[in-house]
Amino acid sequence: MKLYSGPLSLFARKVEIALGEKALAFERVMVPFTQTEGYAPKDPGVLAANPKGQVPVLVDGDLALYDSTVILEYLEDAYPYPPLYPLDPRERARCRLLELAADEIMMPLLRPLMHRSEPRGPHFAEREAAAAKVYPELIAQYRQLEARLGGQPYLCGDVSVADIAVFMVLLFARRLKGPEFGDLPALSAWYARMAARPPVATVVAEIGAADRLLSPSLFD
Repeated sequence: MKLYSGPLSLFARKVEIALGEKALAFERVMVPFTQTEGYAPKDPGVLAANPKGQVPVLVDGDLALYDSTVILEYLEDAYPYPPLYPLDPRERARCRLLELAADEIMMPLLRPLMHRSEPRGPHFAEREAAAAKVYPELIAQYRQLEARLGGQPYLCGDVSVADIAVFMVLLFARRLKGPEFGDLPALSAWYARMAARPPVATVVAEIGAADRLLSPSLFD
């Protein structure tokens, strides 16, 4: 298998973690990225497989897939052990909803924070004011996750695509200096548990190294 990924692509890194959790060997192609130019120039392999020109793209034999959710579902179907979705249909549906919420509800809340990883411009103060407005919504999401966890080690019983997707959003929230977890012990313990898993720890370390090269403003 070949995976086209990006150093700071939340969605591509989700797929990397899933491949690691399933112990699947793959060749990684890390496409060019800078904070000023974005993903440019576009990789020909990505453009050939994805009409959006975005990573992740997974190539498995003669099959080329894009979109992290589609890729994760394919990996589960083609390489079912160890599973990253619950076996029970109702729990599997709940797990899919959590992954969807991470990608389409939580992740958009981070967009007002993303200027913090870019070179500072003349409108930094206004952008900071806009960022502060999403903090209550992010904290509300944190509290929902705390309630969902209860006494469970993971969001869907065993580690799943929901844990991977939610972890990546929270990693980026912390990376972009978003709100802390505060008085949410279950969420804090879950985050530490996920961060200690070897495929996750590798991705966390690589994102940190990439930020030191690509996002020096985060260390000001």
